[in-house]
Amino acid sequence: MPPPPPAYPDREPELITHHEHNGTAFGYDPYDDRYDDYDEDARFAQYSDDADFDDDDPEGEESGKKGKAALTPTQRKKRRWKIVRRVLYALVGLFVVVPAIAFVITYFTVSVPTPQDIKALQSQPINFYYANNQPMGRSVPADGDRELLQPNQVPEVVKHAVYSAEDASFETNSGFDVMAILRSAYNQVTGGTGGGSTISQQYIKQATKNDDPTLTRKWTELVKSFKLNNETSKSDIITGYLNIVYFGRGANGVAAAAKAYYGKDVAQLNPSEAALLAGMIQGPGRSEDQAYGKRRWTYVMDQMVANHWLSPADRAAAQFPKLIPKGSQNKKEDGNIDYFIQQRILDELEAKGYDEDKLYNTGAKIYTTIDPAAQKQAVESVQDNMKDQTDENIRGALVAVDPRTGGVLAYYGGPNTVKDSDGNDQLARDWANTPQNPGSSMKAYDLTAFLKLGKGLGETYDGSNNRMLGGRVVRNAGDSSNCSKQCTVKTAMERSVNTVFYDMVLNDVKPSRVAEAAKEAGVQPAPQGKGKLGTADANISLGGGATAVTPEDMAAGYSSFASGGIRRDQHFVSKLTNSQDETIFDLTTNQGKPAFDANSDKSKQIAGNVTEALIPVISHSKLKCPSGHQCAGKTGTQQYSPQDGDPKSYDDRNAQTWMVGYTPSVSVAAWIGGDGNKPLHDEDNQPIYGATIAGPTWQDFMDSYLEDKPSEKFDKVEPIGKEAFDAPSTTKRPTTTKEEAPTSTTTTPTTPTTTTPTTPTTSSSETTSRSRPPIFGGDPGDGFGDGGGAAGGVNGEPPRRTGTG
Repeated sequence: MPPPPPAYPDREPELITHHEHNGTAFGYDPYDDRYDDYDEDARFAQYSDDADFDDDDPEGEESGKKGKAALTPTQRKKRRWKIVRRVLYALVGLFVVVPAIAFVITYFTVSVPTPQDIKALQSQPINFYYANNQPMGRSVPADGDRELLQPNQVPEVVKHAVYSAEDASFETNSGFDVMAILRSAYNQVTGGTGGGSTISQQYIKQATKNDDPTLTRKWTELVKSFKLNNETSKSDIITGYLNIVYFGRGANGVAAAAKAYYGKDVAQLNPSEAALLAGMIQGPGRSEDQAYGKRRWTYVMDQMVANHWLSPADRAAAQFPKLIPKGSQNKKEDGNIDYFIQQRILDELEAKGYDEDKLYNTGAKIYTTIDPAAQKQAVESVQDNMKDQTDENIRGALVAVDPRTGGVLAYYGGPNTVKDSDGNDQLARDWANTPQNPGSSMKAYDLTAFLKLGKGLGETYDGSNNRMLGGRVVRNAGDSSNCSKQCTVKTAMERSVNTVFYDMVLNDVKPSRVAEAAKEAGVQPAPQGKGKLGTADANISLGGGATAVTPEDMAAGYSSFASGGIRRDQHFVSKLTNSQDETIFDLTTNQGKPAFDANSDKSKQIAGNVTEALIPVISHSKLKCPSGHQCAGKTGTQQYSPQDGDPKSYDDRNAQTWMVGYTPSVSVAAWIGGDGNKPLHDEDNQPIYGATIAGPTWQDFMDSYLEDKPSEKFDKVEPIGKEAFDAPSTTKRPTTTKEEAPTSTTTTPTTPTTTTPTTPTTSSSETTSRSRPPIFGGDPGDGFGDGGGAAGGVNGEPPRRTGTG
């Protein structure tokens, strides 16, 4: 039994109203079983000093010192739990109580923006300026481009697609998803992918345009999301989000995106179309990247099935949606600015991270490199040389680049609109940004790669006609393009001797080095650009087969020769500011870097040797340099591939022609050709060549642009390798020059012959139609697909013709 309570005889009796009932008074609670009182040490420990709990000397007096009695196991256990409790209290306070208080305070101090507020923020125009700072035009959102849909106007299929892509728990979460946040944190640590933001959080970020990578922003975003979900219905949140999120192609909001991608109203979208739009939210700048689009579309479609918003049967039957051409639904007010120039400017800025959404919100001022006088001259040069042409299939383009800055001075891709079959205007193709076979203009890069090996212009090759090379018969154009069996590289460039350059690339340089030289000069193949440099065979040596580049690329590539071997990336934007004239970036001092060698002197020497070889080509092509300006360049031609049923006169037709040339201050590429494989003819119903329309177009621009500008000459450099010594030509040069490219067939290598376009002579033997043997490679395409190549095709494609000029 427990001992009786102690008696205190001198204690005054208490009034019942003052009797202690909290257990702190003397005596015992009659309901307390006083079980703990059996532990005498614990019972009297409350009267001891704190040092009594020190058990450093558990042996007490046995250790030779005067110590205190050791703690019992029960006391030690209680002491440990006391420490644990205090730590837990501190952790709860730190990680629960303090954040809760902060959350409440933040909740009542932040405000949630409304969709109407957001619409007002997106109304600032984009202003474009010429290189002389004169206004070029402006772009403002068109009516409906930022139309706010009502909740009942957003189809369920669109909502489900977006949920699947961005936030599957949207309908049930409270504005943030703890598990998603933890997953995001784990991905950050492990290097994985995937964020933790819900649709509500993304809406807040889009609405406030605050994407700062700070904890403060994330914290307020989370609180705002929670508050948003308390104050706004889920249907209003998803509608507001879909009204402002950017989908690419200049479309802000799902209503504009449906028109930009499919040319239809949002209410007409099917699950497949909705899935692609939802997938593009994470990468709006990659709207033209088909591989990325298909990857995102597949993910969203599969997630729709996983969340039971799409049946497996419908998923299996679904096809990737068909898109309309980019910009065909564009209704922006752009003043006098050329639409193609505007698109190239916006594409350039989007690649730098400044999409149209950001540009509109900052009221961007875009200072371009376009010279208004040069632009006018470029348009007139192309149109004047094409106005008398009777072939309705002929198209033209011209691009001029400043080698000293890399800025695009003039850009003409043809008229912005054309008539459809019903006589209605429709958006035309930008021919300045459409890849085509460059023909013999590619030989400048053959030579660049050759010089990088230490070889010189004095090296010799067999320049005779009908040579067997790589299992194919390669032929020249005729007398004007033939050379001796000891033909120097310099002479071969002047006459555009196909057998020399095909031999050079096939046996010495190799196709990969030619492609590398072209890229070093400034040609941008996919994915950075639109072109392609085929390296599967030696067709690249003559600019045929799979090789296709844009006029912009060629002007930029040759500018690296004009600049003395300094590569400056072509660009349209020199400076970008916001509406308050605060500079975002400035490229007006573009220093560039050596193009062909890390050593700038070596790079300059290579470029100078290329220029030395290209200077004689101008006169050989019956062209002239502008007065007081030294120039260099190369023509190019792509042959037409005859089809079954074609008249015999089509055998000598060509499909693409080029003239690319430069002075120290400007590099210009002029292209005259057709949409793919078209048998083009001039006003006299004769075949066209690089020197017949493209050449005069180039010269007209050069003459007008350089008029009254200071005289200029190329810097002299030391020859590389074996030096070439000029000698009188032993071949009478015809009135014009025509080159022809190698040919082959899909049968035996001994049957085919290869032809390259040459400039026709005035003799009847040259102007009379003749049958040309098939040329290796497949049929020319529309400029967007892969080109052809060797016999049997390249990459499994059918054979095509190639040509140069």
